[in-house]
Amino acid sequence: MNKIFKLFCLILVITLSFNTAYTFDIKARTAILQDYSSGKILFEKEPDREIYPASMTKIMTSIIAFELLKNGELNLDDTFTVSEKAWKLSTAGYSSMFIMVGDEVSVEDLLKGIIVASGNDACITLAEGIAGTEEQFAILMTEKAKEIGMYNTNFSNASGINDPYNYSTVKDILIMSNYLINNFPEYYTYFSEKEFTWDRTGGDPITQGNRNPLLYKNIGADGIKTGYLAVEKYSLASSIKKNERRLIAVASGFNTKGDRSRQSIKLLTWGITNFDLIKIVDKNNKLTELDVWLGKSDKVGVFTKENVFQTIKKARKKKLAAVVEYNGPIEAPIKKNDELGTLKIFFNNELQNEYKVFAIEDVKKVNLFSRILKSINYLIWGDV
Repeated sequence: MNKIFKLFCLILVITLSFNTAYTFDIKARTAILQDYSSGKILFEKEPDREIYPASMTKIMTSIIAFELLKNGELNLDDTFTVSEKAWKLSTAGYSSMFIMVGDEVSVEDLLKGIIVASGNDACITLAEGIAGTEEQFAILMTEKAKEIGMYNTNFSNASGINDPYNYSTVKDILIMSNYLINNFPEYYTYFSEKEFTWDRTGGDPITQGNRNPLLYKNIGADGIKTGYLAVEKYSLASSIKKNERRLIAVASGFNTKGDRSRQSIKLLTWGITNFDLIKIVDKNNKLTELDVWLGKSDKVGVFTKENVFQTIKKARKKKLAAVVEYNGPIEAPIKKNDELGTLKIFFNNELQNEYKVFAIEDVKKVNLFSRILKSINYLIWGDV
């Protein structure tokens, strides 16, 4: 038989807010805002519109290196030699780390030169060191983009320098930013560093500040990457963390640097003040118990393999409910980690998300004599 076990029902009564989704806007051509833990998209403005990602491209450049570091195929103290192609970018007016031809630069310094100083010369040196040529490295970048779901993106270089074949969308940049934060927390800290000093050849050490303006505001920003091209104007992938809650925003087509900073703060602040994040389930902890048939125990605990969050508006009364649906009682034997049912999250009676639930323990089958007694009881008394 089909049983539904109701876990709980949260009723939130919240004062009406004057900022609602249909009136809110920012001065950017395209933008997206997400509550990281729940994955809920809070705001969109032409999220699939094609953009030139400019230096936001460097997020993927970093990800390729981080993957190799994580897999043990690369070390932070490995060094790569600076080519003339890389050096020329530092003499052509592009943002640079100011490395010289023939310099042997560590992977860690190159990564900081890319992430903090936004050095295009560092991008080429890292790309050539990993893949032989920047063109081959760009192929790796695009392959990785497709692998993680960036289906409207193509990378043609490692730095984001203007190229019609280097394109993306704010939605894809959001996917990339999520992947970065989720998979490389130990390296993501580079994106919050406010300055980087390079002990350059033939001159005094040069210290450059991080280009991300939000790092210098008291809003909890810890990344991610700015961008600028004359054809695209100003762009920014940004993230803030307030207590345990993180929001990620990506926007492009700001007219000025000032707009980029103010409008990004406006977008992130709007998300914090107009929505609540509710933690529903801690992964790997017992969620509830389900009925068992012919088992040495009449109940079996279940759990989810991921934390479950839901983001809800503060704008009016809403109902948040969670139920576990399963076919039960579940006949023993049951093994730990057996999939037993589905946790369903409803908001205002509409299904929002579904998560599989698994047995938290083994439940052995009773012996033959006990099974006979239970069957007789069932025939006489029904489902008891």
